[in-house]
Amino acid sequence: MRRRPPHVIQLTRAERKELQRILRDGRTAQRVARRSRILLAMEHPRTIVDDLAQRVAMTPTGVWYVCRRYETAGLDAIYDAPRTGRPREISELERVAIEQLACCELQGLKLELTHWSTRSLTAFVRQRLHRPQLAHSTASLILRDAKLQLHRSRYWITPTLNAEFVQRATRILWLYERVKWLLAHDEIVIAVDEKPNLQALERARPKQGMRPGQIERQEFEYERHETVNFLVVLILHNGEMRCCCLEKNDSEHLCRALPKLLAPFRKWRRVHLIWDGGPSHASAATQTFLRSYGTWLRVLFTPAHAEWLNQAELLLKSFTLHYLKRGSWRSRQELIDHLYASAPEYNRLFAHPINWTWTRRDLRDWVEWKTAGLS
Repeated sequence: MRRRPPHVIQLTRAERKELQRILRDGRTAQRVARRSRILLAMEHPRTIVDDLAQRVAMTPTGVWYVCRRYETAGLDAIYDAPRTGRPREISELERVAIEQLACCELQGLKLELTHWSTRSLTAFVRQRLHRPQLAHSTASLILRDAKLQLHRSRYWITPTLNAEFVQRATRILWLYERVKWLLAHDEIVIAVDEKPNLQALERARPKQGMRPGQIERQEFEYERHETVNFLVVLILHNGEMRCCCLEKNDSEHLCRALPKLLAPFRKWRRVHLIWDGGPSHASAATQTFLRSYGTWLRVLFTPAHAEWLNQAELLLKSFTLHYLKRGSWRSRQELIDHLYASAPEYNRLFAHPINWTWTRRDLRDWVEWKTAGLS
């Protein structure tokens, strides 16, 4: 076959970068990626069409077709052309009405539903728009094109971004930025958090271990053996933990446990303690007890609805993943023994300082951004 000299494609710099981005994207369809490679290859004058066609698994005619489409449509040539298909039975106004109904508050429509599903929305639209033949799959496609997802939702907490919030958060972030500096000046930073009402669950049957071709299996039925209130202390400069188990999550039992937890830190000139404003932490009895330590113990509370500033929460998540998930205990005391035995092992295997990168400057930028959106 006689080799025809290819028509050189003149890509702009923006088009070349876009084609390269499309090829790097792992979600790109193979037919789109193949056409992108053709356009990038045809930009070079010495490209031989027959060799290129063999490399991209196409015919030379197909390569020329992509080039001709680029000359008329630009980068749209890499995507499939619109197909005719059957005419739409749902008009544009009806499609907009379906999208608006999906975003409506259901109480305003005099419905007791708490949220839509595709089928419940379709049933309502059939009556509202007098479309008895409307299929829920059609409504689903309309919502998908509008990027509306009925099946998804998420929670958020709105912090009160006042001067007290900024002051509390700034003090804690100042400590996070200077953990090693404080350590060099004979001061230590610790964070405290608890996991209340941790249930001691015993599975009705022993779990079946993993085997080739079969994952680990665990009995669903279980028996409850009371609860444990698990209190942890995180030492920020090395990531190690101390722990104790409380009979009740109240001020009385907390004040009994604190002297034992704070005793190992007596050698330091000063201790900075970070925890949230839970009832047992902020009660008058606990505050009176903490004042007995004088200036040696400095207590800092995280702002309301900002417990994520407490690094001890990250410790509890990690500890739960490694030592509580998939567990089975025959009694409350067995769970307590497991917790006390797990802490030294956690320190040996997993303890490390948390790389906290959110600084006071990030806090200021975040507060400015949030308050600007509320004004």
